[in-house]
Amino acid sequence: MSEKEKKGVKLEHISKIYKDPKTGKDFYAVKDANLEITPGTFVTLLGPSGCGKTTTLRMIAGFESPDEGEIYLGGEPINELTPNKRDTAMVFQSYALLPHYNIFDNVAYGLKLRNLPKDEIKQKVTDILGLVGLEGMENRMTNQLSGGQQQRVALARALVLQPGVLLFDEPLSNLDAKLRVSMRTEIRRIQQEAGITAIYVTHDQSEAMAISDEIIIMEKGVVAQTDSPSEIYYHPKSRFVADFIGEANFIDAKVIAGGEKAEVEVLGERLTVGNHTGLSEGEAAQLVIRPEAAKLSDEGVLKGTVTLSTFMGAYQYYRIVLTGDKREIQITDYNPIGRKIYREGDSAALAFSAESVYIIPGTAEAAEE
Repeated sequence: MSEKEKKGVKLEHISKIYKDPKTGKDFYAVKDANLEITPGTFVTLLGPSGCGKTTTLRMIAGFESPDEGEIYLGGEPINELTPNKRDTAMVFQSYALLPHYNIFDNVAYGLKLRNLPKDEIKQKVTDILGLVGLEGMENRMTNQLSGGQQQRVALARALVLQPGVLLFDEPLSNLDAKLRVSMRTEIRRIQQEAGITAIYVTHDQSEAMAISDEIIIMEKGVVAQTDSPSEIYYHPKSRFVADFIGEANFIDAKVIAGGEKAEVEVLGERLTVGNHTGLSEGEAAQLVIRPEAAKLSDEGVLKGTVTLSTFMGAYQYYRIVLTGDKREIQITDYNPIGRKIYREGDSAALAFSAESVYIIPGTAEAAEE
């Protein structure tokens, strides 16, 4: 795929308003979304059901029209273009294959609509089937295929059109867990080989982490954070993002001194922690501790009592209630061979580095109410 065919996508102040059928009131499915997707990258829209991710994808595809704002594809405004006039192709959750056609005819369908010469169609279909691992299966009927093979046909049918942007609407949700893992790897490989811009919708965090150059997390129609997978995980900007990606413990804290490394007071103790959201002296904050970021120790600043200790094979799983707090903290101590194993009722402290924990705005108490 040539360099000129790579296209970026830009959303400027995009909103979509629906009417609630029960109350009759308008609500924002997507509100004031601003996004810029770099050509050739794999970007995932991630969030819980109803967050607006699928609506955003459908507006880019042209199946929905924004009520506010403008969408650009390769620098061209496309709000007024119908789906077939946009340089995009969609891979659907249901695959949407033609059941009475074989693999070749399913993949060739869009090319035939464009009235391309037969020889050119054959060459393009053969090339794309090789890319998705279906070479030699051209004459198989789609109802004779496994779920994974059907997904590959759907992917080939979209790719053969050489769109500027390839759109995925939860394409792996109909597959079993093991096949999902292998297919997401394949989709990422194919996207990189084709050099195409891809926008992918999922609610599966591990899927998003595994395949994305960048993740766009949405919450109630609003873009909560856009970053690389590692930035999203290690430097979330809100409790929602921290809680949605992986596991996290939250403890109320108060900022004593700001800066890149902040001094905070937590349960009457002073700690130095990461301050990626730029909180200042006197602000209320939440200390975020990932379960794998801390270990139990006999000595430490934050002390408590172990309430659960379970051997999980690859790790020892603990819960501990810290002195002065009522919430249980979860700890996953990976590869604990040779270290002390704490039991229920034991006193213990949390051991962690300043780099492995951080603060975000707000209070844990208020967020849980």
